Amino acid sequence: MRPKFFIILLIAFIAYLLGAKAGTSRYKEITSAFSSVWNDPKVKKARKQAKKDVAKGRKLAAKQAKRRFS
Repeated sequence: MRPKFFIILLIAFIAYLLGAKAGTSRYKEITSAFSSVWNDPKVKKARKQAKKDVAKGRKLAAKQAKRRFS
């Protein structure tokens, strides 16, 4: 999926949370669902792997940029 889709989805979610008339009970329900997903062991593992991939990509990009522009 494209990053633009996630940005739009995030904005819609925040707008719903801020504009909903459902009250604090709905807010607590949504935040607890989000926190249970965020703290899921599989999600934690994926976040850890993503951080490693980003660090590896950053090092590779810096190496290539240094080689290209030096």
